[in-house]
Amino acid sequence: MRVKKSMMLCFLLPCILLFALIYLIPMGIVFITSFYDWRAGGVFHFVGLDNYMEAFINDTRMHQALKNTGIWALLQSIVHVGIGTITAFLLARKRRGWKVLRTIFMIPNVISAAALGVIFLNVFNSKYGLINSFIGGITGKDFSKNWYFDQNTAFLTVTWSWLLYAGLVMILILAGVMSVSDDIIEAAKIDGASGFKIDLKIRLPLVRNILGTCVIISATSMLREFELIYLTTNGGPGITTLNLPLYLYKTSLTDNNYGYANMMGVLLIILGIFVVFTINKLFRMNESDY
Repeated sequence: MRVKKSMMLCFLLPCILLFALIYLIPMGIVFITSFYDWRAGGVFHFVGLDNYMEAFINDTRMHQALKNTGIWALLQSIVHVGIGTITAFLLARKRRGWKVLRTIFMIPNVISAAALGVIFLNVFNSKYGLINSFIGGITGKDFSKNWYFDQNTAFLTVTWSWLLYAGLVMILILAGVMSVSDDIIEAAKIDGASGFKIDLKIRLPLVRNILGTCVIISATSMLREFELIYLTTNGGPGITTLNLPLYLYKTSLTDNNYGYANMMGVLLIILGIFVVFTINKLFRMNESDY
């Protein structure tokens, strides 16, 4: 037994060292330096909780970034996952063409975020965009609206850039639904259960763990969403579409305020842990499906 444990340690040691070097040590540095005033060319000195106090009390950009990040995470958890789940249950009925629809639904998820951002910049372009042309064709008048840079529409327009594309959620839920034992479904049919009741009372509870995983993936993806916002609005107009990752980027690489940026990094880590823990509890992820 001692030999086996020592061999296991030998195999695990490189992984542990890599994890420590790539994740643990940098995270420790980020946490420590979040308590310092650290600017490019400035004096590196300890300020305690000043960065955190400034963020939560005086920094209106931080307040807006936290608000936007929270709303997007909530929308992603409910609407995005809901669309993917409903699509998966419809495809699980295996109507004619379901494989083609499954492939089409996955296409936006295999396109890079940069390419998707460029596509949506053209779709919502104020001069020749598809949306403005469509509205103009219906009304019979020239219609021009700068969707991304109008404060009344910018937030919603950015949200539409990713909210409906739930291909990954659909694939995961579909795999779970199709893995439900046929014996259980047949027994329910014999008892007189309709297709809707089978989906609601049997299949949905049995894919609870997968559903919880999809909610975690979707919610945490909003804690690191950067490319689409950066390419489309860059947080504008003003701070209307600013979120935490983009604010962190601007603070560190534009303002060269590394201590304040690392404070935001710590907040993102804490938020991520809180989201994962909360969703685990809500979906009872540690309990059996049966």
